[in-house]
Amino acid sequence: MLRIAHGAGLSYNENRDYFPGSMGNWNIANKTCLITGGNTGIGRETALALAVRGAKIVLVCRDPARGRRAQAEVSANGMHPAELLIGDLSLSSDVRHVAQQYTERHDQLHVLIHNVGVVMPKRQMTREGVETTFATNHLCPFLLTDLLLDTLGASTPARIIVVASQIESRGQIYFDDLNLEQGYQPLKAYDQSKLANVLFTYELARRLSGKDISVNCLHPGVIATNLLCDYMGRPRALSKLQRLTNPGPKKGAETSIHLATDPRLDGVSGKYFKDKIEANTSKQSYDAQLAKRLWQVSEAMVASKAKR
Repeated sequence: MLRIAHGAGLSYNENRDYFPGSMGNWNIANKTCLITGGNTGIGRETALALAVRGAKIVLVCRDPARGRRAQAEVSANGMHPAELLIGDLSLSSDVRHVAQQYTERHDQLHVLIHNVGVVMPKRQMTREGVETTFATNHLCPFLLTDLLLDTLGASTPARIIVVASQIESRGQIYFDDLNLEQGYQPLKAYDQSKLANVLFTYELARRLSGKDISVNCLHPGVIATNLLCDYMGRPRALSKLQRLTNPGPKKGAETSIHLATDPRLDGVSGKYFKDKIEANTSKQSYDAQLAKRLWQVSEAMVASKAKR
């Protein structure tokens, strides 16, 4: 799996002061951006904002009808027709199919945004035998990145963006029970997946050092979306009411948009951003040995599903 040599030079140094780079030559106009979960919420707002700025948008959605509506909206507001790929990203077989479709149509990918995320109120296993939250929120970005890495490498400079969460600080990787067969709780599953997002980001940045492909993650904020309702165990119908006290998806998309568009971020990799500003994550998220162990386990998990 992921074809990045172990022991590549580190691009992340938690003790290094951060100074934004020069304005650089980065311009999102006419760059191709693949966004998972782009038909609703933060993903939809991210897609619309990048389309307005002239990016070529490819949406990955599970529901065809909702996907087509989002595709039409992004196309109407953007400078290029949006594309749509359909797949259930909790399944490695669908992730592989999406990647195959993309690479058959495109030889370049400049920005890969891992936005899709779920919280399952009850423990649910995919038909591939993986707990759905972990499969969607972590294994999907892990595998999709691998499958599109050559295309990203042919498009440098390129950027990978992972929508994580500050909730990672409460997470733990349950290596002996990744599917949470013992005492499943929705928040326990979600927190584990968000810590996995950050560990993956930092480890990938180390492995991509010197390849002109940056990878950063972010906290979008506590945003009134369907996912927040799921996380809080409330009916999704309350998402509109939550906007009275929590900002909506447009606000939640701001940091994703910042990471995709700001030319000052040229060469900045292995970082976490909150409110468009670099921030620290939990102590455990910087544990390189923990990240490597998760990487190896993830490789084994997606490899075992390859022929399903």
